[in-house]
Amino acid sequence: MTSTLTRPEVGRATSAARPGRSRKGRGARGPLLILLGPFAVLFVIFFVAPIVYALVQSLFALRSSGLGFGPPTLEFVGVENYVRAFAEGGFAAGLARVLLIALIQVPLMVVGALVLALLLESGRAHWPRFFRVVFFMPYGVPGVIASLLWGFLYIPATSPVLQGLSALGVDLVPLSSDSVLLAIVNIGLWGFAGYNMLVLIAALQAIPAELYEAASIDGASWWHTVRSIQLPLLRPSIVLVTVFTIIGTLQLFVEPLVLRPLTNSINTDFSPNLAAYSEAFAQGNSNLAAAMAVIVAVLAFAISFGFLRLVNRKGERAW
Repeated sequence: MTSTLTRPEVGRATSAARPGRSRKGRGARGPLLILLGPFAVLFVIFFVAPIVYALVQSLFALRSSGLGFGPPTLEFVGVENYVRAFAEGGFAAGLARVLLIALIQVPLMVVGALVLALLLESGRAHWPRFFRVVFFMPYGVPGVIASLLWGFLYIPATSPVLQGLSALGVDLVPLSSDSVLLAIVNIGLWGFAGYNMLVLIAALQAIPAELYEAASIDGASWWHTVRSIQLPLLRPSIVLVTVFTIIGTLQLFVEPLVLRPLTNSINTDFSPNLAAYSEAFAQGNSNLAAAMAVIVAVLAFAISFGFLRLVNRKGERAW
């Protein structure tokens, strides 16, 4: 014996079932909020709040009251700090200097890490695990220690390399005004090429083995396999490594700060971050330093976003 439900009964049954589903949805949201809550709180405290604070600080300035006998007061000045940052000249020169370093370092970093990854994953490399560790080890050295180590190697009086070259009649001064940019680029390459290499190696190891087998059956050479299989599939990882290198280069701070006592070629405005640091802690002008920091952040975002848009457009055209 079968029974059928009329439309009103079906509607009542459906409406009766809905509260259960809604309660189930609300119950499922509880663990999600518990898991994401700590991250959201820390994200707001340590990321969003400092950005908002820097933006607010950049819009104010300390002004002396009266004849200068009273304590200075904090006044709203709008974009005056931003105009002053570019008007002084040193900060703008530091921006240009960092952009020049980026033009040198970013291609060398990406190409170097890519070449190392392809060679170690080619199947012909001897002891690939050993060399992965060797190339990655510099990344484990803190930036301050790395700059100190290279600083000793850049000074002829303490560098066995420069002393040996001088005995052969080759005199090099890495920290001179003509070569200090390349000296800083070298420290960056030494410290981060191995890390970027591991990122690309992880992407290479994710490529299905069936593609390599098909290429081998078709008689493809190593170069054809790299060009037709590995490079196209590595494209997202290469873009990621490039963006990280751009951002890291624009944040240049540790290397010039550590090398500055060793040479006269590095001043307090050598990089934008060093200029902001000097304004905040040497000149006591935290508002102008905040404006400089905001400018660097906006520049890094604009260049990274522009690069991603350009790469995505080229990718769409390729398809």
